Amino acid sequence: MRLNKYYSAAFLAFFMWGFFSFALKPLHLYPSLDILFYRVFFSVITMVLINVFFRKKIISENWNRFKQLPPKEQKKVIWLTLGGGFFLSSNWFVYIFVMNHVSVNAASLAYLICPIVTTVLAFFMLKEKLSSWQWVAVGISFLSCILLSFDHFQDIFFSLVTAATYALYLVSQRKNNEIDKFLGLTIQLIFTAVILLPFYPKYSGPVPTEPIFYTCMFMIVVFFTIIPLFLNLYALKGINSSAVGIMIYINPIINFLLAVFYYQEQVHTIQLFSYFLILLSIVVFNKEVLFKKNKNKYSTTKDAE
Repeated sequence: MRLNKYYSAAFLAFFMWGFFSFALKPLHLYPSLDILFYRVFFSVITMVLINVFFRKKIISENWNRFKQLPPKEQKKVIWLTLGGGFFLSSNWFVYIFVMNHVSVNAASLAYLICPIVTTVLAFFMLKEKLSSWQWVAVGISFLSCILLSFDHFQDIFFSLVTAATYALYLVSQRKNNEIDKFLGLTIQLIFTAVILLPFYPKYSGPVPTEPIFYTCMFMIVVFFTIIPLFLNLYALKGINSSAVGIMIYINPIINFLLAVFYYQEQVHTIQLFSYFLILLSIVVFNKEVLFKKNKNKYSTTKDAE
């Protein structure tokens, strides 16, 4: 039961991100960097206010706990927290660059490559063990990415860089368990805002005045930044980076379904087959969790007989 809530948190995070287009599409006339700037700045303001007015006790407890840590552990917490902020801001920067200057396909492909990169990095850096079935799932995922990358080999490099930055964020935060996750996320977003702030005067457009911008930005900040990122970090407390990483596939699957049934975009047979393989890889990777309940139920029934 305890393990399931962490899987549920990871699933819900990427499920929510799958509907990001609902808030992003109405803003297609605004520059991508402006959306990035306001997303980060508004997220920081919101999270700081929540911490100041509703979480003072938690902040105090975490500060006291941090001061009691040995100097070596303190440095580790600082590096993991700020490093996570760096990887997160790098991912957003690179994603915007790829989307605007390389291709939309490369940006989408990054979401599909990311689980594989996360799994490999977690295996080598965190020594996370994978079962034979989970390696089969990684192989299925790799095959689906190869199929989707046909005629787009030039995009692979940029997709790998985008995927690697988020994979490094997930892997680094797996070991960052000494401070409250919401507080840690607040510090990371403040760090991201500090990185972005010098670029704002030169690269930002006019201050938006339309209500639709701020309505959509509210949805982006609350439902597509703060809540899913917190759920993502919370999930890492109970399951390994590979398991969280494989859940990323939920995002492109929902994007694909929306593209077909809501936005009426054309798809090819090879795309349908590739996304079926992705869905299959998620089931195979999480086989032990998904079918554990049924297995236990069968064993109990058999014992009773």
